Amino acid sequence: MLAPDAVAGAFPPPLSAYPPPSPDGLLATLLQRVEQVPFNAVATGIFFLAILHTFLTARFTKLAHDVQHASDARRTQKGLPPQPSVRAELLHFLGEVEVVFGLWALVLILAMELVYGFHTVADYVDERVNYIEPLFVVVIMALAATRPIVSLAESLLARGARLGGETGSAWWVTILIVGPLLGSFITEPAAMTICALLLARYFFPLEPSTHLKYATLGLLFVNVSIGGTLTQFAAPPVLMVARPWKWDLFYMETHFGWKAVLATIVATLVYRVVFHKELSRLGHAVAVREQPSDGIDDSPTVGSLPVPAWVTIVHVLFMAWTVANSHHPALFLGGFMFFLGFAKATMHFQSPIDLKPPLLVGFFLAGLVIHGGLQAWWIAPVLASLSESTLFYGAIVLTAFNDNALVTYLATLVPNLSEGMKYAVVAGAVTGGGLTVIANAPNPAGQALLSRFFGGAVSPLGLLLGAIVPTLIAIAAFQLP
Repeated sequence: MLAPDAVAGAFPPPLSAYPPPSPDGLLATLLQRVEQVPFNAVATGIFFLAILHTFLTARFTKLAHDVQHASDARRTQKGLPPQPSVRAELLHFLGEVEVVFGLWALVLILAMELVYGFHTVADYVDERVNYIEPLFVVVIMALAATRPIVSLAESLLARGARLGGETGSAWWVTILIVGPLLGSFITEPAAMTICALLLARYFFPLEPSTHLKYATLGLLFVNVSIGGTLTQFAAPPVLMVARPWKWDLFYMETHFGWKAVLATIVATLVYRVVFHKELSRLGHAVAVREQPSDGIDDSPTVGSLPVPAWVTIVHVLFMAWTVANSHHPALFLGGFMFFLGFAKATMHFQSPIDLKPPLLVGFFLAGLVIHGGLQAWWIAPVLASLSESTLFYGAIVLTAFNDNALVTYLATLVPNLSEGMKYAVVAGAVTGGGLTVIANAPNPAGQALLSRFFGGAVSPLGLLLGAIVPTLIAIAAFQLP
């Protein structure tokens, strides 16, 4: 068993409980903090194992298919019907990226209980971890995926697609430019959900190449991450700092908004040029191909009637209520309960509400914040040790291994940050938000909705490569004066 930590009281200890940074440099400071609180090394080690696991999910999924195929072959040789293999199902479970951080959070909790006991674990999980963001994402994702909201978004985006003849290429450009920028008003999780649903309807069924699939996914993640910065309430990393740093709408528009619009348009057009031949071919294919299904049940009781305007308006009001009360889970969860009743009463105009994807994404984010709450001991001194330029690039790198909202939240704990440093950390956090699935809270939602087009599992390396060019363009845009 590990020796008890030297720091008494609340766990994890607040940053103020640590001595000032060591004059011998950052590494000496980190070693000093590990010596003072040995469990810091354990918690961070488990966190990095969880990150490593996310890079291995595709391998687990492939192995699960191989094991199931071998099991089916053996049973067929014996004259027995195929049945699910327990080993294959276990491997498939390990290949679900949405469960990774929850699974390793269990390991973390067990380790904490060995060192500190049950009461400390219960206090940390119940009182010291903030689950508002995971709960908000569950609700806003479920609302955004409803038939009236998707139909409304589709009708708005269709106007842009008509300029290109409503081909697959035109839909691709419109969804990847207009959709993410809408995130500044309907929140990034809602924008991600709607963009992913429309890409699943109008683009991915046309069977683009693997390179274009990952380029599209990387571009989507980056554009959504930066596209929510036109306002101070839509992007989680901005939401974390807007109140303590007193950033208002005017500040966001003048410092972030126009740069985000520029980067979104340029990055999308660059990929449009790079994949010109394939997108042109797919654009031709959509004109002769049957429109993909929108997932609406064709039964006479569900989704059988056109959506009237008043139903759409009520859905928009429910979304507005959720956004307006995003810091008050009792209010937005209560509103969601009323929404479920309204959806039941208007089932003729609704598609079946599938809560599995939102709940899986919420589970992913809940596991992430459990881990993230124990990483301040090293993230805060790393941020504080950097100059404006290195902080910008450092925030991009840190975001790849952490939810960017956590990175910006920890920046608010660093005293005496200059305005330039504040801008640098937020700009870096949103810029790096597309590099990995865990980099930005809405990314798991996009992966959950689109993973079936990637063989059931998105390759972290493929996503990274697809996101690099848009990330470089965002870096250049946010470096503009």
